[in-house]
Amino acid sequence: MIVVGAKIIVMDAKTKKTVIDLAKVVIIFDIVASIVIFLFAEDITGRKAIPLLLGFDFGSLITLLMFLELALTLEKAVKMEKDRANAYTAGKYYFRVLIYGIVIFISIKADYIDVIGTVVGLLSVKVIIYIKHIIFKKNS
Repeated sequence: MIVVGAKIIVMDAKTKKTVIDLAKVVIIFDIVASIVIFLFAEDITGRKAIPLLLGFDFGSLITLLMFLELALTLEKAVKMEKDRANAYTAGKYYFRVLIYGIVIFISIKADYIDVIGTVVGLLSVKVIIYIKHIIFKKNS
């Protein structure tokens, strides 16, 4: 059971395990990447470390929340009839794209958040999924 706002959301056990496992790996990745950004960002990129770090963490948090939202969307959609599920998932897709656009807009407008860090943070879940897939495929 996951609590979002005042709602209690019940997920399939396998979906819940997948979301939690991925979140753990992303958090570990973010901690390591945050340390590297803090220590070496100004030397390597010439950008200031704190705005880059804030952007990265902001993007990572948002992408984790959007991954959770995607999991909830798919959980609900598989219980619907085909036409309704198509419309529902399409609407939720555009909602997530809108959120990503707002996040990037905020990072462009806010001086204390670096847009490059935000975009890299937004890609962190995809990077982790690809890495896990490559490792899983290699081990099996």
